[in-house]
Amino acid sequence: MYKFISKLVVFSILLGLISCQTAEKKINPEDYKKSIDDWKQKRLSNLKSENGWLNLVGLYWLKEGQNPFGSNEANNIIFPKNAPDFIGTIILYKGNISVAINSDVEVFINDSLLKEHDIITDNDPNTTQFKMGTFRWHIIKRGDKYGIRLRDLESPLINQITEIPAFPTDLNWRIKATFKRFEEPKEIAIPNVLGETNYEKYYGILKFTIENKEYSLIPTGDGINEDFFVIFADGTSAEETYGAGRFLSVEKPDDDGNTYIDFNKSTNPPCAFTAFATCPLPPKENIIDAKILAGEKINEHIGKH
Repeated sequence: MYKFISKLVVFSILLGLISCQTAEKKINPEDYKKSIDDWKQKRLSNLKSENGWLNLVGLYWLKEGQNPFGSNEANNIIFPKNAPDFIGTIILYKGNISVAINSDVEVFINDSLLKEHDIITDNDPNTTQFKMGTFRWHIIKRGDKYGIRLRDLESPLINQITEIPAFPTDLNWRIKATFKRFEEPKEIAIPNVLGETNYEKYYGILKFTIENKEYSLIPTGDGINEDFFVIFADGTSAEETYGAGRFLSVEKPDDDGNTYIDFNKSTNPPCAFTAFATCPLPPKENIIDAKILAGEKINEHIGKH
């Protein structure tokens, strides 16, 4: 019996060691670099896609009442020159929005040729979508403001941007982190480029170490049903990297709260590519003094903004 127990103990220890080795399995640097290269290509493809950020050509805020729109300067909202002179009128009345399309213009509203329609903003998953030639648009709501977000599928920027400058891929910037979960969620203030502040829930803090110094970041997302999302600024901001911070997705932690922050996947916000985005900014809690020499850098083609 004693021998059996001894063997069982030894087996348990060996099993534990194997489990630890599996959990801490070394990553092949070449395989890792390839995975980041593939991720970069997918990232660029997404930026160039129909719902990407490189085809934005306009953001027009609506006023209360009637908002005639088209390329003619007589309109309240002036579309690019290759659009029809007079397309129609968007009516904003106490938060209710509708559109009337002129009789001589064809516009697809939710894939149907219509002349009148009530509009649902991007605050709802059933956002009303407009199509006309190479143009696409919908109505966004930011605070108490409503605006037309206009895309052109033939925007020159799509072909002008062939890569996103980035630091060399470095496996050392894939940093182990621990998520300290709260008993109850708290709220964090997240400002945006419009000067507004939104409050979002956060469920804990990510803690990690760079060169023997501990840092922390506050992510949004619950880390259970969804990955974390982090907006941060660091010592490279406005120098090597975009001045208004960068975005980062962090995988959900395991049962012990362990995860990895892969700074090689730090991305520029949409505002780094276009003036027609309404980006959130890093909360003050996520401005760290370390220099994160990883991820996307300033896109010189667009500028520092």
